[in-house]
Amino acid sequence: MRKLVLENISKVYGEGDGKVTALDRVSLEVQAGEFIGVVGPSGSGKSTFLSVAGALLSPSSGTILLNGQDITKLSSKELTKVRLKQIGFVFQSSNLVPYLNVRDQLLFVSRLAGSIEKEAEQRAQELLSSLDMVSRQFNYPNQLSGGQRQRVAIARAFMNNPQLILADEPTASLDSKHGRAVAEMLAREVRERGKAAIMVTHDDRVLDLCDRIVTIRDGKLYE
Repeated sequence: MRKLVLENISKVYGEGDGKVTALDRVSLEVQAGEFIGVVGPSGSGKSTFLSVAGALLSPSSGTILLNGQDITKLSSKELTKVRLKQIGFVFQSSNLVPYLNVRDQLLFVSRLAGSIEKEAEQRAQELLSSLDMVSRQFNYPNQLSGGQRQRVAIARAFMNNPQLILADEPTASLDSKHGRAVAEMLAREVRERGKAAIMVTHDDRVLDLCDRIVTIRDGKLYE
């Protein structure tokens, strides 16, 4: 089953002599249970690619199908719902809310999506248990290590049971041991629950966990 399909996606900024092509007719299919790594030099278009795939940026041309739905035709309000309920984001910086404890970081996401509170609380406990963070659930971000903060960020990304997970350099700020653990968590969620995931990374230490590796160079994608 295809979770994500990008067909001839281009992203162009500016006009005339000032025109910059960030993505140039990029196509990619991601199946359920597939973990794809994206590599390439800085400035090659990797982050733009991830933002377009996650409906944070609209493409200049092309089609994006998420679970069979063409999301390029949706309104801004509809795209917000798609991002909340169908896509989980993990960034290089954990981006945790400083005044929320670990448990509330997860429940906040569910409240935004309108989930039932009891079910959300149960889901939060299951995720914190699976990531060995139950003992830290009432701690705040400044009381956690970098690896712990990134585990909370992953739990938050998984909270609404998204079908697509997008990770932008999730191991960049972590040491080898914790970086590997974070990438393994992502891979396990993808394979055990039949999700699809794309991870942009410069970290060669975790590429062996990916099913496929694609390269973006000068806005073009190569497999």
